[in-house]
Amino acid sequence: MTVTQTTFRSAILDSQQDRPLGLSDAEGRPAGRRFDVYRNNVAVSLTDALATGFPTIAKLIGEENFNAIAGIFLRQSPPASPLMMHYGAGFPDFLRGFEPLAHLGYLGDVADLELALRQSYHAADATPIAPNALAEVPPEQLGEVTVTFAPSVSVFQSPWPLHAIWAFNMQDGPKPDAVAQDVIVLRPEFDPMPHALPAGGLDCVKSLMSGDTLGIAATKAAEANDTFDLGALLTLLLSGNALTSLTIST
Repeated sequence: MTVTQTTFRSAILDSQQDRPLGLSDAEGRPAGRRFDVYRNNVAVSLTDALATGFPTIAKLIGEENFNAIAGIFLRQSPPASPLMMHYGAGFPDFLRGFEPLAHLGYLGDVADLELALRQSYHAADATPIAPNALAEVPPEQLGEVTVTFAPSVSVFQSPWPLHAIWAFNMQDGPKPDAVAQDVIVLRPEFDPMPHALPAGGLDCVKSLMSGDTLGIAATKAAEANDTFDLGALLTLLLSGNALTSLTIST
């Protein structure tokens, strides 16, 4: 009896299934317990990959709960790539839809942030503009500047204290206050880091990413929040090597 790949994969990911009939080792002997060992090793490896990719989630819900949830997820979402650095792309949405954790509504956003940190780490390198590039633009032309962003940069809007939750668990930061926080992921050198965006910062960055001039982006941000501080945002972007080109529109 020939064992299909579909049957084999299904049995590998689900310990409740029987061993596939007709499965044998290289010498023709029934796989038996060898298959059970292999199945356990696969589950452990995928669980470890998730724990490595989502350390904040693992800390928030505890190792035992995380391992149990990972077991459910890996059966529903087997790897689509042999590269384990990519495993878990669907984990944030899985957490959002997992009813036993519905009372922890922030988990999906935290998982999105952790996934973005991993993607930022593996993003292509890019040469940033000089720290004084904006300062050299004539003041009357500053509003006509457009910029491009490094591939490692991403932004998030969240109704939760997203950055504070991450910092509290990963950097021993202060206990989060119950306020919404928008976050930007920057990679100034080799390791990406999340940063809380100033009020209106998300609107400005999204506008710049869409190709708007600095003047238009700043106006949108000020309309969204009258305390928007353009200088503070630009300092954050420049110090994080977020910008890779600067053009003055004509």
